[in-house]
Formats: sequence, C-alpha cells, structure tokens
Amino acid sequence: MPTIAVIDNGLCNLGSVVKAFEAVGATPKVVRTPAEVTAANADGLVLPGVGALTDCVASLKASGLAATVRDWIAADQPFLGVCLGMQALFDSSEEGNTAGLGIFPGKVKRFVRPPEFKIPHMGWNTVRFVQPDSPLQAGLRADDESFYFVHSFYCEPADKSLVLAECDYGGAFTAAIARGRCFATQFHPEKSQAKGLQLYRNFASAAAGSLV
Repeated sequence: MPTIAVIDNGLCNLGSVVKAFEAVGATPKVVRTPAEVTAANADGLVLPGVGALTDCVASLKASGLAATVRDWIAADQPFLGVCLGMQALFDSSEEGNTAGLGIFPGKVKRFVRPPEFKIPHMGWNTVRFVQPDSPLQAGLRADDESFYFVHSFYCEPADKSLVLAECDYGGAFTAAIARGRCFATQFHPEKSQAKGLQLYRNFASAAAGSLV
C-alpha cells in the first residue's frame, strides 16, 4: 500500500483527492511543509489545485514546497499534478503574467475560442492519449475516455513530446503531460468517477513500483 503525500497549498479540493486515494488502496498524507514531506517517507507526491495560479505559486514558494517539487521531479520520483498543479510546472502563465516553477519549458495560455465555446471550459470532455504504454493509461481506452474539466487556461508545452493526452474544445489543447515518472493532468480525476479513480489507482501503483 503506497504512501502518497498530498500538498495542501490552501487552493485545492483536498478532501476529494484524499478520499480518492483512499478508495484505490493508497495511504494519503496531507503535507504543508518540506519537513512533512520528508517525515511522510512518501512513495509519491501530488500537487492538486483550483483557483488562481498566482496564489498557487506564491503559496508553494512561501512554504518552501516549490523547491521540494522541483527536487522531487528532478530525482524522477513519482509525481502527479492536477489542474493548477499541472499549470504550475511551466515557465509562465498569461493569468496575471505569473512566473511558474519553470520545471518544463512552455506557457499557460488563456482560452480564446468562438462565442459558442463558453469559458471556463467546464464539464465532461473526451481525452485522447497520445503516448503509448504510459503507466497512467493502464485500464483506460486510448481515444475515448471522458474526464471532468474546470479551467480557463491551458498548457502549451514547448516540447511536444511531453504531451500525454489531448482534448478538443474549439481546438486541440494539452489535457495531460508525462516525462519519466512525472505526470500531470488538466482535468480533475477526483471529479471523474470510475475513470478518474482508475487513473489515481494507476499513479498509486506506479508509486508503489508495481506498474512501471
């Protein structure tokens, strides 16, 4: 049973994420400082988030967890970012001209869509996985799985090989990324019912070393 450290930056639906990991047999531990991450002796680290990226990045820097996230990913330890937790990994965002953590080159851009596409992009939408054999995709179809989204900005990686999954909303955008054992999703698995639980189960298994 893997231990998953879940970062509480004050900007996430923490209870839903914790319950989802409990439902798939993992042991989630909420962490707010680098010392708590160390004490948790975690197999995986999760950064969820909702709201404004400016506040998310500021909270991570103030707590010292920005460096923890960078070091964790640099060491190729299992990491999962969710929504803001994905956007925070890039260089910058058009939301308040925010500087991100700069772990991956690229920008977070505001949706510009025809009037019939309401912003924020909210609700269920189909995701297409584009990296073959990703551990995060186990038990999921490659091109016909629906997940729940709530966002007004999307990630545009400079390195297209980083893209794990795409979604279409008046044009294609990046729905998930993967590099080594670092994964992140723009959608919310904890709001995505059985398919979202499968994705969390896959991450927990990867963290435990039983799915690589």
